[in-house]
Amino acid sequence: MISISRRSAVEPFHAMDILAEATRRRAEGRPVISMAVGQPGHPAPQAALAAARVALEGGRIGYTDALGMTGLRQELAEEYRRRHGVAIDWNRIVVTTGSSAGFNLAFLSLFDAGDAVAIARPGYPAYRAILSALGLRVIEVAVGAETGYTLTPDSLERAQEEAGVRLKGVLLASPANPTGTVTTRAQLADVYAYCKGQGITLISDEIYHGLTYGAEEATALEIGDEAVIINSFSKYYCMTGWRIGWMVLPEELVRPVECLTQSLYISAPELSQIAARAALSATAELDSYKAACRANRDFLATRLPELGLPLLSPMDGAFYAYVDAGSLTNDSMAFARRILAETDVAVTPGRDFDPLDGHLALRLSYAGTMQEMIEATERLAKWLS
Repeated sequence: MISISRRSAVEPFHAMDILAEATRRRAEGRPVISMAVGQPGHPAPQAALAAARVALEGGRIGYTDALGMTGLRQELAEEYRRRHGVAIDWNRIVVTTGSSAGFNLAFLSLFDAGDAVAIARPGYPAYRAILSALGLRVIEVAVGAETGYTLTPDSLERAQEEAGVRLKGVLLASPANPTGTVTTRAQLADVYAYCKGQGITLISDEIYHGLTYGAEEATALEIGDEAVIINSFSKYYCMTGWRIGWMVLPEELVRPVECLTQSLYISAPELSQIAARAALSATAELDSYKAACRANRDFLATRLPELGLPLLSPMDGAFYAYVDAGSLTNDSMAFARRILAETDVAVTPGRDFDPLDGHLALRLSYAGTMQEMIEATERLAKWLS
């Protein structure tokens, strides 16, 4: 009686499979260190936890407006003014059930089945999976040193010619996962102008904003109002399990997204919205976590090449080291499983992020503590020797 749809035939997110195995081993008492998923080692800010406790004591947590609580949307607009000097109407902000819901809503409201959307390779695998499940054509565009590790007008034009399609959308992430690439304001402006001139919708994934280390951090909102912005409280704000994010939309897209939200999600969780609003005031605590990430980054930038794992891209933002494991393996999937089984260190195979060249790469998250970074690399050093 069960007939499984073709659209559900997406590749597993191998980082999550590795995490599940690491969790199982930890439950058995193994001393597992996870560098597999992008989960901050710091808890949600104290202000967020305190606000959630007060809300729970009140006893009633329910639905909110589909677009989110007015106070949170207004304060997010204020954050853009404070951080980026951009004045935006808070009515253009939609609170979502994590950035994952934001991507679903963006793709559903912007594209029809068969439309072509470009993403970077290597890039976050859920982009590919969600687009495919929705019947969209995924155009993966290689990024590397020659493109500044980001999408460019030339690379997008070339990808369209090679695939024989015209793009309806471009998804650009900065800082990027897994490369840590931060797209400069000038680079972002070039892609924005290209998309606008070609009638292509630009989706700007900014979920790692706040976690940049000396690189220029720009939002597409600084350039114009026609991009779709997706952001999240998961990374800089350390609220992964709260499943809370937001979008900033062109005015004409707000109502379509609202209608989709009403049916798909009702609203983002009220408790998470309350906590997220409080988290916006926790800059000092969160910048302390950012400083810890920077220290981890600086340590790994030196230590990983010493282990025979040179960096494939600069670690300018986010909290990932994307490394070349080609001198050690030609099967990153099997290699990651062996590392976990024999060292109790969980890392992510590059196959998640790059279907063509990822068999030679690994991604290591440095979102944890310095002690974990030191211990994990010591175990790897002994194992590799």
